[in-house]
Amino acid sequence: MKAYWWKVLAIVLLAYTLIAGLLLDVPRLAILNETIRALYFHVTMWFGMIIMLVVAVYYSIKYLRKGDLRDDDLAIEFTSAGILFGVLGIATGMLWAKYTWGEYWSGDPKQNGSAIALLMYFAYLILRNSLTDVHQRARIGAVYNIFAFAAYIPLIFVLPRLTDSLHPGNGGNPGFNAYDLDSKLRMVFYPAIIGWTLLGAWIATVRVRYRRIERKLEDKLINQV
Repeated sequence: MKAYWWKVLAIVLLAYTLIAGLLLDVPRLAILNETIRALYFHVTMWFGMIIMLVVAVYYSIKYLRKGDLRDDDLAIEFTSAGILFGVLGIATGMLWAKYTWGEYWSGDPKQNGSAIALLMYFAYLILRNSLTDVHQRARIGAVYNIFAFAAYIPLIFVLPRLTDSLHPGNGGNPGFNAYDLDSKLRMVFYPAIIGWTLLGAWIATVRVRYRRIERKLEDKLINQV
């Protein structure tokens, strides 16, 4: 049970997020109204993505130090999980934008920065798949992953604050905590972050096991030949 407790926790927290996020009462803020429920999905998925990418960078650095392919397995799969949450985060954000800003994509600096960041990580996947040597792929992928994350931070958190942005907390717009004192949002918001993060870790670890099984089978076939 010890090995599975966090998976059970992930299921419980996500079930709670879905049920409470859709049914619990929310503050009636100007323009946002009921659409503020998207906060539990759009924003929390992006928090999960950031955590996944931080873990991936850690294992990329660890691979460069030790050259252990097991660290590269973790780096690529946590990055892939982060990309998945990034895509879902943009999709839910576009739906939220449609009902609050009037269109799915308004060219907001944070929207553009998020799109550029995702394209950088798509390029990471393409670069890895274009290399055939396992260690070369892991080494170049690790270096790219570190620099991609270093570019990701200013694209998402710094540049939008330097110009006008519709997003709360950017371009002079207050963040949610500045004008919302209702604790009901926090009752779902924080559990949702933990739930999505655990789901991402679950996906990544399952894919890591498959990756290692495939490599063992390939090595066995090579040895037989």
